[in-house]
Amino acid sequence: MKIKKVVVIGSGPIIIGQAAEFDYSGSQCLKTLRERGIETVIVNSNPATIMTDKEMADTVYMEPLTPQFLKKILIKENPDALICSFGGQTALNLAKDLYEEGFLQRENIKVLGTDINSIMLAEDRLLFRDHMIEQNIPVADGIVVNNVEDGLSWAKLVNYPVIVRPAYTLGGTGGGIVNNESELKETLSKGILESSVGECLLEISIKGLKEVEFEVIRDHLDNCVSVCHMENIDPVGVHTGDSVVVAPCLTLRDQEVQMLRSISFQVVRSLNIIGACNVQLALNSE
Repeated sequence: MKIKKVVVIGSGPIIIGQAAEFDYSGSQCLKTLRERGIETVIVNSNPATIMTDKEMADTVYMEPLTPQFLKKILIKENPDALICSFGGQTALNLAKDLYEEGFLQRENIKVLGTDINSIMLAEDRLLFRDHMIEQNIPVADGIVVNNVEDGLSWAKLVNYPVIVRPAYTLGGTGGGIVNNESELKETLSKGILESSVGECLLEISIKGLKEVEFEVIRDHLDNCVSVCHMENIDPVGVHTGDSVVVAPCLTLRDQEVQMLRSISFQVVRSLNIIGACNVQLALNSE
């Protein structure tokens, strides 16, 4: 099928804790599509972004990023394909919702890049954890819960601190490191509420380990490239948005860099990611 028109979903307003690079990447996506002679439509509720300038796309929709509005736009525009991988968590969640209710299939709209099944595998805490274990990739000991009582029972067995990671939330909203039962009750209650699927992953604390990131690009022919590797000056436990990051890594041995690079490629390939991906790792040099 020749693709003639593509709808790109933006990330909406930038909030604290969410990265701001989506405007740049989304703008580059639109420019690339237009260079290939493809008609472009951008949907974004943030007027402050470059991608919503009328020069960037053939059609611009400044509408709320909700399933209801997006469905109306897709029906009106009747595109051949949709791109959701340049709009962060907001775009991913929207595409997932439309796919799960069968809308994209009924309208015969193809998702370009990483497919919905891979997105769900990467975003669902339990599915991702189980998948990493199947791939023999080390993950911290943990449990997935959807109620506070199960979380409190597990925490008593492993002792504090523990990390709360809600599924499908922007920039880790609703999560954090907790040091006692009262903090866990408060954070876990909020995390379950914030999660669109009412699910949180609890893990033993890895606070204090080195935090390393690999930017990886993979194409549909399985070619993988590590664009760069980065090291957070602050250890795990300090939000990356509050930390200084240096590239390339300065304190890691070459053996460690190559090991983490190989693991990053393994993660990206096993999830069948197509396009850009950020892999975050915690390293215990001892």
